[in-house]
Amino acid sequence: MADINNDRDDSTNEGRSRRDFIRRSITGVAGFALCGYTVNDFYIQDNLNEFSRSFRNDAPDDLWKWSREADYSEALSDGSVDCTLCPHRCRIGVNDRGFCRTRVNLNGRLYTVVYGNACAAHVDPVEKKPLFHFLPGSAIFSIAAAGCNLRCLNCQNWSISQFKPEDTRNYDLMPDRVVELSIQSRSLSIAYTYSEPVVFYEYAADTARAAKERGLRNVWVSAGYINEKPLREACDFMDAANIDLKGFDNNFYRKVCQASYEPVLNTLVTLKDKGVWIEVTRLIVPVLSDDLKEISLMCRWIYDNLGPDAPLHFSRFHPAYKVKYLPPTPVELLKEARRRAMDIGLRYVYVGNVPGYMEGQTTFCPNCKMPVIVRAGYTIVKNNLKGSGCGECGESIAGVWEG
Repeated sequence: MADINNDRDDSTNEGRSRRDFIRRSITGVAGFALCGYTVNDFYIQDNLNEFSRSFRNDAPDDLWKWSREADYSEALSDGSVDCTLCPHRCRIGVNDRGFCRTRVNLNGRLYTVVYGNACAAHVDPVEKKPLFHFLPGSAIFSIAAAGCNLRCLNCQNWSISQFKPEDTRNYDLMPDRVVELSIQSRSLSIAYTYSEPVVFYEYAADTARAAKERGLRNVWVSAGYINEKPLREACDFMDAANIDLKGFDNNFYRKVCQASYEPVLNTLVTLKDKGVWIEVTRLIVPVLSDDLKEISLMCRWIYDNLGPDAPLHFSRFHPAYKVKYLPPTPVELLKEARRRAMDIGLRYVYVGNVPGYMEGQTTFCPNCKMPVIVRAGYTIVKNNLKGSGCGECGESIAGVWEG
């Protein structure tokens, strides 16, 4: 296994020079941008717990059709409410709105305003989630609601995740309707995705329970920032999850996501303990999260805590949201991250958002090293899986292969 405390020596001088140049060129700009963002978004939190703050006097005047009482809260004597769904544990005053923008306090009771109020609904290939070891080649009905409990500077879906549900274009899709549309589309499962399923927890939970009654599977695509009690209850109806582990450093999570990373690690361990199929995604953002030593430490943690069979997806960053000044992730850096992960012992390591790099999209047998599932983007071009094993040597391939 590789020594995770030392850089590899096989990187080319050209590759190192390119990365050094990128860092010198944009670190100063990034510093100013992060500083401005930090002052603007953290200043009013100084006297509050960690990141938890509410939007003052921002609750709707009345409950609307897509409202129901929230599942996880504690009422206080002054009329405010503690939301206990996620680690922010927002204390929300009367007529205020929580950090995630989806939970409001009306008359001393906490309500979600995204129940049945989907802002996105699509039929996707399951590989898009990305899930490469869960019902490959199948369709998955995907829904989202507005809002998020993180504030990632590099968010790809900021136009829904960083908006209130009143400010997005929405669809009237109650749980039973989602299930019916899923069946009509011949999907084998439903994904709660695009934004953050934690913040539309009640909607996702009721939909998932109805889906299981009809023989459908349920998938969470999430940043994993959730308290343990609601997470364990969600595991009762969750079949698979792709968790976005955005970094492996609390300083990064604080500055870039306005969160902390220990709860995400706890989520991953809990999912494994509860028997939920897990795949992990790590977006590599130049300057912000591209340190190979830190990436190696993350891979070692995955190996030690989730096991060598946990699929890991390295994803290429493209300029977005508040970090449009950063360049796309160098492809060679992604390939090097993959090499290091495999040297540590992870058996299934992929690279996403790099068209044409089929090796990084292919599932190889860990025994005979032959390709088992070959992908081009989200399309399977070859499937040599026999039952749950390699078609060449019979070695078991970890995953969920039958609907």
